[in-house]
Amino acid sequence: MLTRSLPIAGRAAREPIDPSLDLEGEIARLKSDKNAVILAHYYQDGEIQDVADFIGDSLQLAQAAATTKADVICFAGVHFMAETAKILNPDRVVVVPDMEAGCSLASGAPAEKVAAWKAKHPGAVLVSYINCTAAVKALSDYIVTSSNAEKIVAQIPREKTVLFAPDKNLGGYLNKKLGRDMLLWPGTCIVHDTFSERKITGLKTRHPGALLLAHPECDDVILRMADYVGSTTGILHFATKSEKKEFIVATEPGILHQMKKAAAEKTFIPAPPEANCACNECPHMKKNTLEKVYLSLRDLEPRLEMDPALLRAARVPIDRMLELSK
Repeated sequence: MLTRSLPIAGRAAREPIDPSLDLEGEIARLKSDKNAVILAHYYQDGEIQDVADFIGDSLQLAQAAATTKADVICFAGVHFMAETAKILNPDRVVVVPDMEAGCSLASGAPAEKVAAWKAKHPGAVLVSYINCTAAVKALSDYIVTSSNAEKIVAQIPREKTVLFAPDKNLGGYLNKKLGRDMLLWPGTCIVHDTFSERKITGLKTRHPGALLLAHPECDDVILRMADYVGSTTGILHFATKSEKKEFIVATEPGILHQMKKAAAEKTFIPAPPEANCACNECPHMKKNTLEKVYLSLRDLEPRLEMDPALLRAARVPIDRMLELSK
């Protein structure tokens, strides 16, 4: 029988995987044997979402990580999300299907450059979107997600100078929504920044009854076209509760798996990128596969380890976020 050796975090598995293996069944067995849970983001492939114990956006996943009783957390998402789970569970094993699953926002805001930016504005409040490294979180006064950013920023006194990193689109959206003048780090998400105004306009012409739902990481030109702007979870809830039957969805298309499960009678159209490519799919999220989920649970590798001092420092603004999000 042929076997295959699948890469995990840039290396081959210690033992080949039998292609006839029931991966879903083995994952269920490993979760039971090792008291493990799988936390998965909405942008993961559907087959990973289907084996997950909890599926959510960044805020929901942070909340789930904060309350889990599992000994092992398998985080099917990207690196900064797994870091958050480890920060909230320093004594638990946190494994990542592919440690190379990163984030353009996080990599575009190195901690040393954010620290220098903060130093230029003494007394300023640093608000960091959760899509950042643990080192940036440790520098931050507040951490926010797209679900709670408006609520948290609204509580910061208006006389305070606020620095917002690393997503300028989300920061700009909040400035407009709240009448703020936050200073914005010049970062964007490679997925949400790629949606095409021209192609979406064409879609709306061909589907005149369709509503455009957009994530606030999108460019302002897309947000101004949108019928609804919200977090991944907000988009899901809006679409499933709406009386409308057609939706153009301007966020990573992994969310369509849950949208179709929740409202199979409705039509969900992924917003297209400008180029003729799959650029509306996150290449980092898609590094994770069902095989890698299985291997990470089987081998408890790659295992995320973090410096204890960094864990403690990064936890302060995360705990503040979770408290303010109640």
